[in-house]
Amino acid sequence: MTAFLISLAVLLGGYFIYGAIVEKAFGTDAGRPTPAYTRRDGVDYLPMPTWKVFLIQFLNIAGIGPIFGAIMGVMFGPAAFLWIVLGTIFAGAVHDFLSGMISVRMGGLSLPEIVGSQLGRAVKNVMAIFSIVLLLMVGAVFVTSPAGILAGMTPAWLSGEVWVLIIFAYYVCATVLPVDKLIGSLYPVFGFALLFMAGGLLVYLLFGGVSIPDGIADGLQSRRADGYPIFPMMFVSIACGAISGFHATQSPMMARCIKSEKLGRPVFYGAMVAEGIVALIWAAAAISFTGSYDSLGAYMAGEGHSAATLVNDISVGWLGTFGGILALLGVVAAPITTGDTALRSARLIVADFLKIDQKKTMRRIFVSLPLFAVTFLLVQIDFQVLWRYFAWCNQTLAVFTLWAVSVWMLRHGKNYYIAMVPALYMTVVSISYLLFAPSPEGFGLERGVAVGAGMAVAALFAALFYGYRRALAKNGTKIAEENIID
Repeated sequence: MTAFLISLAVLLGGYFIYGAIVEKAFGTDAGRPTPAYTRRDGVDYLPMPTWKVFLIQFLNIAGIGPIFGAIMGVMFGPAAFLWIVLGTIFAGAVHDFLSGMISVRMGGLSLPEIVGSQLGRAVKNVMAIFSIVLLLMVGAVFVTSPAGILAGMTPAWLSGEVWVLIIFAYYVCATVLPVDKLIGSLYPVFGFALLFMAGGLLVYLLFGGVSIPDGIADGLQSRRADGYPIFPMMFVSIACGAISGFHATQSPMMARCIKSEKLGRPVFYGAMVAEGIVALIWAAAAISFTGSYDSLGAYMAGEGHSAATLVNDISVGWLGTFGGILALLGVVAAPITTGDTALRSARLIVADFLKIDQKKTMRRIFVSLPLFAVTFLLVQIDFQVLWRYFAWCNQTLAVFTLWAVSVWMLRHGKNYYIAMVPALYMTVVSISYLLFAPSPEGFGLERGVAVGAGMAVAALFAALFYGYRRALAKNGTKIAEENIID
């Protein structure tokens, strides 16, 4: 219990201490008008109340990610708690804050446009394709699970296939309608429910007479029965709740609705810290409910057991009927809301890339329909295979984002180390995972070879970065922020 309380305190302290450092390094300006006013169109660009923007941002980036990811990640052992805390403060929240605030500074541009402006047109094109593929996979991944759960709760004629079609119909509405309609109305409610469920579990953990096995005294080695090592596997398993590239595709959505730059830290950095807290709570709950790391592994290996069933068992067992309702929101509503914002972000990226104005409804439909068609095809792929590809793409996207953010900070004379250090680390993680992971998502190489290759690629990127820094210094290049603001 002591380790859990310390972890919780460090996360909260990280927001106030390191969050303030990151905010100062970026240089937020309360007097600078935001895209919500300079580009207001009543569809994607419009000012919204801060509490609503925070809850939408939180649900956009969280959903079931910090729940399922934490449960599957803590199977590796107590090292998961360290990654959740340190990854959130020094990597994930920095990634979300800087990508969101740079989008604010650049007129609410989507992620590929930001990356392209810093790393060149070729990288921009790659990022656009990469981001869209990831977002469509997110839309597909988070259709199958809730559709299956709803099919089991409803009459036989409402099969999984029927629920998939119903969810897709909702996706169309959420993607096409102005952001303050469905998303602005429903998301704050679901976001509050997700936070409330986590809060209820926290109260039970503290006062319900349960114990949280620390397990730190036994070492930080992997507790997985299959022998998967902590590095790099755990750092991909726990994405949401530590660092997730998907978040950078979501932050520009709220960058178009934020009223002031000074709200960037509570909205972007704060939402990520909130997600880290949710992940921490669910990791502790999973261990406490099952009794030990080994027991958790045994539970997950049981027939018909999954992260979703454990969420339901914990919620109902600890919080009763009300907990069951909240669990339903967690395993049904949360994935659906993650999927719809993913597809909305895909629409915005395509529209930005092709320079298609989105004020008219028919233009939004024109951009959206091909995206829905591809997503529907992806739903047909085996869920487990699709999830593994999604997990790697997610962290690789974070690598692209962090390097682009590092370049932006360098060009504007700011402290780029706060982004560059996590960029180097996640580069090693992404490359190592791709080379080490077994087929079909990886090449199945020896771990030493995979990690060595990851470190070599990270060193190459660092050399290119410092070469660029020397070139800027030699040429006396100075980027005026006013030149890149809409």
